[in-house]
Amino acid sequence: MTTSKVTYRGDLRTTAIHLQSNNEIITDAPVDNQGKGEAFSPTDLLATSLASCMLTIIGIKARDMEIDIAGTTAEVTKIMAAEPRRISEIHVEIAFNQALDDKTQKIFYNTALTCPVAKSIHPDIIQRVTINSKNQ
Repeated sequence: MTTSKVTYRGDLRTTAIHLQSNNEIITDAPVDNQGKGEAFSPTDLLATSLASCMLTIIGIKARDMEIDIAGTTAEVTKIMAAEPRRISEIHVEIAFNQALDDKTQKIFYNTALTCPVAKSIHPDIIQRVTINSKNQ
């Protein structure tokens, strides 16, 4: 089953349609690569996908542990390299809106590293994950 359909709209912009839900994502080339930077760039989406996947897999683990993590956020920093132009690092800072003991934080950290996107990203891309909770 096809996942999505991506159409080049011109002027370094694409639209991607998720075929099951009909949701749409727009991408633009970033300003530092001849674009307008008016939407996520494809590399922004890759970095953001990592954080989204980590929160999802942590959410599954938290549900199994009967911990409500609604409202948890992740801030993503993407670092680009040149020659060839590529992502060299992705930093994901996960902030829980409640206090978590050290054991739970470690469980969630290790769980984040096992998400499918983390396992799919090339090993040369550094993934730095930080877990913060209200007791820190």
